[in-house]
Amino acid sequence: MGLFRRLFGSGAPDGFTGTLEPEETVIASTPVRDGHLVVTSLGLWVPGPRRIGWHLISKVKWEGALRVVEATEASTEGPVVLLEDLPAQRFAVDDPGRVLRAISQRVEGSIRHRERVESPGVWILQRKIPGQDGFVWQARGDAGVDLAAVREAVSTFAAKLAG
Repeated sequence: MGLFRRLFGSGAPDGFTGTLEPEETVIASTPVRDGHLVVTSLGLWVPGPRRIGWHLISKVKWEGALRVVEATEASTEGPVVLLEDLPAQRFAVDDPGRVLRAISQRVEGSIRHRERVESPGVWILQRKIPGQDGFVWQARGDAGVDLAAVREAVSTFAAKLAG
């Protein structure tokens, strides 16, 4: 990869100020206000620049602008990481096609297993962390479900995993 980058560059758009990891490859990019959205093998670079790992993107959707919901690791219940969604970020892009597809594929591709706990409304996911071996268990409540309810919903599941 080093020789390829020396000969052909990183594939990042002109003006991108992030620092890619040696093994990180650029898949797609698009200009946005204050910078670029850059889709790589390790995550989504947003203006700042800041990379969000694929395992921390809860949702991506086109709503007249690209809407990205990032999660934060709020707590743990045994081996399960409890996530809380941050406010959605919106990015105006002229043509979301390639970037939206690339983001969606990588977010979905990071999920190895998913289970639903209907009451109170919690998703339990097994996800691959980009650039690392192994996986992580995560739990994320639906909108309006607080962290205590998420913890309670996954406690039995987490106990089985810890086993």
